[in-house]
Amino acid sequence: MSLLGPAEIRILADKLNIRPTKKLGQNFVIDGGTVRRIVRVAGLSPDDVVIEVGPGLGSLTLALLPEVRGVVAVEIDPVLAEQLPRTVAEHAPEAAGRLTVVHADALRLLPEDLPEEKPTALVANLPYNVSVPVVLHLLQALPSLRNVLVMVQAEVADRLAAVPGSKVYGVPSVKAAWYADVRRAGSVGRSVFWPVPNVDSGLVSMVRRDPPATRATREEVFAVVDAAFAQRRKTLRAALASWAGSAAEAERVLRAAGVDPSARGEQLTVEDFTRIAEHRAAENPA
Repeated sequence: MSLLGPAEIRILADKLNIRPTKKLGQNFVIDGGTVRRIVRVAGLSPDDVVIEVGPGLGSLTLALLPEVRGVVAVEIDPVLAEQLPRTVAEHAPEAAGRLTVVHADALRLLPEDLPEEKPTALVANLPYNVSVPVVLHLLQALPSLRNVLVMVQAEVADRLAAVPGSKVYGVPSVKAAWYADVRRAGSVGRSVFWPVPNVDSGLVSMVRRDPPATRATREEVFAVVDAAFAQRRKTLRAALASWAGSAAEAERVLRAAGVDPSARGEQLTVEDFTRIAEHRAAENPA
């Protein structure tokens, strides 16, 4: 098997008349060492079935295929989706049977869109402009996913892995923590991409765990999270006033949940948000 280097990437892009677009968040990895590192950090097993979002020209796909049972590559660009099996057949013919290409928008992907054997891991160089929505959507839509290793914009990586009290702790941090234990897994420089982006990248690792035990639904918990950070400089008593119906009602629910009404959203754990939603849901059954 041979990986794609800078020359191969440019030749292939010229052949397909591909010009990476900001609209699709396309920045192709041209460094073999980087894709090998991603696969190594992902900690995959030979039994894993990996879903890769935005495989592009196939740099990471080629590194993944020898290590796992199968790769389901989800590509929104029809030209790239059509080319990927050909690239794999040329560079890794012995692993071509392990590849399934799904031409689809990952933000709208459903389990029925995938092969019968569901993915156990998400490993991807995600388009910058949709990275957080894609991760959260797939964690919700695909309960079979146990592990995630994604490369995203460095700032986004920091937000996803942030802990309560951090300046960058916010909605992505809490919602990711609902599904998994999240950590920063490394940094990636700009020079490994074509075209070279204006920002650095970071690796984020997630290991799924059960969400907090609660009678509230995920949607109810996430509604509290969204409201708390919509005006993050405000206290929770003020920030949750619209959500609860009034500031006084917000304070009452917060105290019932054991949360200080003068606190701010960035101080709360996902368990705190869950208790707030649960107390509200218990008092307002459907």
